Amino acid sequence: MVAKPTPAPKPLVVAAQTPTDFPRAVRDVLEAQVALMHYGISAGSIDGATGSQTRAALAAFQHAENLPVTSALDAETKEKLQLTAPCLTEYIVTTNDLARLQPIGKTWLEKSQQSVLDYETILELVAEKAHAHPLLIKKLNPGVDWSNVAAETVLKIPDADYPEPTDKAAFVVIHLAEKNLEAFDAATNLILHCPCSIAAKVEKRPVGELHVAVVAPNPNYTFDPAVFPESPEAQALGRKLILPPGPNNPVGVAWIGLDKPGYGMHGTPVPEQVGRTESHGCFRLANWNAEYLLKLVWIGMPVRVEP
Repeated sequence: MVAKPTPAPKPLVVAAQTPTDFPRAVRDVLEAQVALMHYGISAGSIDGATGSQTRAALAAFQHAENLPVTSALDAETKEKLQLTAPCLTEYIVTTNDLARLQPIGKTWLEKSQQSVLDYETILELVAEKAHAHPLLIKKLNPGVDWSNVAAETVLKIPDADYPEPTDKAAFVVIHLAEKNLEAFDAATNLILHCPCSIAAKVEKRPVGELHVAVVAPNPNYTFDPAVFPESPEAQALGRKLILPPGPNNPVGVAWIGLDKPGYGMHGTPVPEQVGRTESHGCFRLANWNAEYLLKLVWIGMPVRVEP
């Protein structure tokens, strides 16, 4: 049987807009996902689709704004969720971007021998900078040959950024059942909502109050074979390895260690997989969410883990 070629993604058509059109209510899911980030609420990788993480983000916004919690982009929510500028912007690929690209080793040993675990492709780099799903970036840029992107290439991406924090968070709550993380200020106002992955095994999910013990931006990673009993490679190695920093490091670009040994909140090299039950115990976030959380936490801060 001859395999059918994968169809090219359909271009996403967004009407041209000028600054005089804003502020205004959001009109669709893509605009809502972008606008939510300006309120400190992440729907996961921005993709323009109404999935479970987008519904959870909408519910968080509705609760924070005292709206009926429908988890839907209803008329009342659209009106309250204001877009202050066009939801798309331009990104110009630089020579520095291209210089960062490098293959990532397939084994733990190969990764430990690299100088950095940076991006492998320009699509991966741009998607992460835009907090977006790579498929959305492809849809927004249908004419781009992603195997041969040159410097000065102009790309269309979501204009999604968190607000600059004005203060630290007072505490964090991790909801295991909903697989999300929320940070609140001293007045219990929501200042961050984002999806997170939790432990695959129930007995590896700590419930109760923990505290931030370590804050490390752009960390290296200590690979311990004892943590990966299911990995034949790990058992064959039989020794610890130090993996260098970078967005493709197993803990991404941020590590926030907790006062339960071996547990922490951290980034991940695969943001599209955040929100699953697959970790060994830690709480995985998209790199951009882990970076933002890093700005909010402090040593000793309470982290409540709820069932």
